[in-house]
Amino acid sequence: MTTVLRRLTGFTVLPLLSLVTPFLLMPVVARVAGGAGWSSVVAGQAVGTFGATVVYWGWNVVGPVQAARAETATARAALYAASLRTRLTLLLPVVPLVALVSALVAQPGFRVVAASMAIATALLGLSPAWFGIGVGQPMLLLWYDTLPRVLAALIATPAILLTRAIWTYPVILAVATVFGLAAFHRRYARGSDWSPLPVSRSVAELHEQGGTAGINLVATAYASTPAPVATAAFPVAQSSQFASADTVYRLGIFTVAAMGNAFQGWTLEPGAGDRRRRHLAAGWAHLGLGGVGALLFVGLGPWATGLLFGADLAAPRDVCAAYAVSFLFISAGTPLIRNLLIPDGRTRLVLVWTTVSAVVGVVVMIATAAAGWLAGVAWGMAASEVAMTVGLVVPALRVFQGRSGGSGAAVSPGVEQAP
Repeated sequence: MTTVLRRLTGFTVLPLLSLVTPFLLMPVVARVAGGAGWSSVVAGQAVGTFGATVVYWGWNVVGPVQAARAETATARAALYAASLRTRLTLLLPVVPLVALVSALVAQPGFRVVAASMAIATALLGLSPAWFGIGVGQPMLLLWYDTLPRVLAALIATPAILLTRAIWTYPVILAVATVFGLAAFHRRYARGSDWSPLPVSRSVAELHEQGGTAGINLVATAYASTPAPVATAAFPVAQSSQFASADTVYRLGIFTVAAMGNAFQGWTLEPGAGDRRRRHLAAGWAHLGLGGVGALLFVGLGPWATGLLFGADLAAPRDVCAAYAVSFLFISAGTPLIRNLLIPDGRTRLVLVWTTVSAVVGVVVMIATAAAGWLAGVAWGMAASEVAMTVGLVVPALRVFQGRSGGSGAAVSPGVEQAP
């Protein structure tokens, strides 16, 4: 238990620094940009998040496992170099695409801001965070992932207040991301072959991760859809309030990812004799987090978003209620996927249910948006998470009954680090 507490502290407290910092910056952005700018920034961030997932491909899934298994520093450097060349290959087409899509869904007058936000967010797909998780060193996350983001927010806050230029934040964030990446590469992969050329080699490496990357992409596709749909389909007054709820929700699910990072390795350690107890501890912890988060969201969401972003941008309670349900189910479902199904080789099953849930959610989002029901867009997100968890709970329990008492199979890729 000491081990998991150490991991939980390292992989929770440090990412929470990057979670808390936006609460200093986002209220400034919301008040300076106004309703139209605020909804456009959030939409651009959502599109960029999907772009970052494309760039990440499967490295946040298979990378931690492979890094944990690498026996030498040379092997780990080669692994990281392989990840960098495949991600750079994907980054080239992703950047213009996310810029174009975010500009199309943004409000007039804020298309450049939305595009720059999308590009800066997409660059986060180059993060070396998965490497630190795999080698069990949370300080790597601090120095090369968390700290650059925190510094970017701290520098951007006074810059926006002084210049009233929202685009300064994505520019500063992009510079900080590249600086952290260069520093990590210099320290841990100096001299390694990170060039995406020849392209045939990078494409072959991308093909190897097709299944797990598919889970990432489909899940992020429906998770990134609500804000752009609301921004494109509803008046500024409504879409900006929806953006407030969406922002707080996405900040909240970092806690689910952090808890998942802490428990995944602990539940799957080779030779663990108390595997059943470990899986139960992880499951109950995630369920508890989901329940508490849901209650806080539905109870305090409107008041908290009004306090943070301004009374005119406060999230409606019915939208908060939908996101509360989504938070509960995404937290409850995380250990089923990451600790049971994927390690047992059920990647195809997870991909099928991810696709089904994505279709259900996106259909609900589009249909309710067309009908003029703002909260229905958020309920589409909730429908996706409910369908995913309900569809996978029985297979996961079967795996638990079959494997919990033994040593378990070798660790296979887990689901995305950030749900």
